[in-house]
Amino acid sequence: MPVPPSAQVTVRSPAKINLGLSVGPPRPDGFHPLATVYQAVALYDDVTATVRDDAEVTVEVVGDFAVNVPTDDSNLAVRAARLLQAEYDVEEGVDLSIRKTIPVAGGMAGGSTDAAATLVACNRLWGLQLTQSELQHLAAELGSDVPFCLVGHTALGQGRGEHVTEVMSRGTFHWVFAIADGGLSTPEVYAELDRIRPLRRVEPPEVRPELLAALLSGRSAALAVAISNDLQAAALSLRPELGDTLQFGLDQGALAAMISGSGPTCLFLAADSRRAVDLAVELAESGLCRMVRQAEGPVPGARILPANVNR
Repeated sequence: MPVPPSAQVTVRSPAKINLGLSVGPPRPDGFHPLATVYQAVALYDDVTATVRDDAEVTVEVVGDFAVNVPTDDSNLAVRAARLLQAEYDVEEGVDLSIRKTIPVAGGMAGGSTDAAATLVACNRLWGLQLTQSELQHLAAELGSDVPFCLVGHTALGQGRGEHVTEVMSRGTFHWVFAIADGGLSTPEVYAELDRIRPLRRVEPPEVRPELLAALLSGRSAALAVAISNDLQAAALSLRPELGDTLQFGLDQGALAAMISGSGPTCLFLAADSRRAVDLAVELAESGLCRMVRQAEGPVPGARILPANVNR
């Protein structure tokens, strides 16, 4: 039975981390081909979409990182709503309200996940009844991480990251995130990567087989030695102090430590939930980061919340 349009819809969408991020040489269009394994983790933004009678699209942002989020047409959630309007001749508009808990410019797809949530919300709000495949196609036009944020769980990303294929993964992994002051521009990190590795031959990107095997095993110890990030050296070149944060986490018992995506968020893999709590406390008291968050993964992608869920 078709789902009728709604007057207001709230969608919860997760942060992402890159368990493996292999970056190839720049293409003629300036983008870098990627081979990555994404995992969605239980840090969420909520996007509430309320229908308007006119065609206007507005956005307000509240929460921990609201001050760093634009509220004009450069906002990726606004662009997502306008893309749906343009593609399907939607005459109605939408007021978007974003509750931010995912770091901005932190390498965790905070803007991309808001765009994914907006696609899901407006699809329901305007009664478009688009399939997941159709939403995925639109998501790829908005950004490399947006398609994965629709799907969630654990997935292989190829192309610029926008071609997403599910990866088999067992068990639950326990992550701790040290969120740095300030952000890092993804284009700047890629430019720095090109600068620091110009003289050696850059191979086509590929996902390490041991990473896929570790995920299938569900063993944190196996995953710890398999994760990798080609952007880490560039992020550390731009923000050397992040190396101190990574080392501190390892000294406190983390199984692995790595820059998340293009940074500057540092992620740590803990053996279990108790050790994750202990590590989070130590990091919070270290003075090395602005704040600390814990999350488990994998979790589903963008999903509509029941009307009675408290946000």
